[in-house]
Amino acid sequence: MSDKILVFGHQKPDTDAIGSSYGFSYLSNHRPNGALNTEVVALGTPNEETQFVLDYFGVEAPRVVNSAKEEGVDTVILTDHNEFQQSISDIADVTIFGVVDHHRVANFNTASPLFMTVEPVGSASSIVYRKFLEAGVEIPKEVAGLLLSGLISDTLLLKSPTTHVTDHKVAEELAKIAGVNLEEYGLAMLKAGTNLANKSAEELIDIDAKTFELNGSKVRIAQVNTVDIPEVLERLVDLKSAIKSAMEANGYDDFVFMITDIVNSNSEIVELGAHADKIEAAFHFTLEDDHAFLEGAVSRKKQVVPQLTESFNA
Repeated sequence: MSDKILVFGHQKPDTDAIGSSYGFSYLSNHRPNGALNTEVVALGTPNEETQFVLDYFGVEAPRVVNSAKEEGVDTVILTDHNEFQQSISDIADVTIFGVVDHHRVANFNTASPLFMTVEPVGSASSIVYRKFLEAGVEIPKEVAGLLLSGLISDTLLLKSPTTHVTDHKVAEELAKIAGVNLEEYGLAMLKAGTNLANKSAEELIDIDAKTFELNGSKVRIAQVNTVDIPEVLERLVDLKSAIKSAMEANGYDDFVFMITDIVNSNSEIVELGAHADKIEAAFHFTLEDDHAFLEGAVSRKKQVVPQLTESFNA
């Protein structure tokens, strides 16, 4: 086995998963004391928003891997996730050296002690930035750009309720290093991820999707950003067909699809599955034709998963 350590974010990587893993790998390799031999990889190809970021800062997308053992590696570092079902296929068989994350901790255990930083901030990239400062390692412009983009993406340009009070300062400092105007760049980046017309229904429900175990039920929660919810809802028949196929193929008990308006900060929720009553109870709405409007909701992590967890446990 190689002494190399793979660093990666979650499956179906978003901008924070790519940015935080890229940044943390760079930091790990350049620490003045205790540098590691790491390689940043990804558990999927970048989405359009992330590809915009990579192109903007002239960074090549990390190569996609499926298994650590296939790479001859038995040690990994996780960023932007910790739940095993969101990680690499053989996560249970490798040594987890460290975790840098900003989500709940669930379905996670290790045989050995590890370095683990989990903070309730807006992005994993925010944490990685502070680790650069702590280590006294200079941040290259392109790394700052990727970290900034991860923060912008996960907080919808600092408008999401997941935004931590410290994230504003982090964003300003990273924007300065990256040489961009925070508002202008942030809006251009977010809009790059809302070009949905050329995507199939199957692609739309899989752009940003995670599986959660809620009281014994396997629940898939997907999210797509748009500037026009009605335009996406025009494709409801096709979307529901794609969701049903995904449920049958993967054994999901429920599939919750968030269509999020990044300009007005609202979402439409589409729900198919065995527990529509629990979804209705969680959000205090009534589903009509399997969907309903959820005012003010933009964050899966803070405004959907906790509410569903509570409802499924009731």
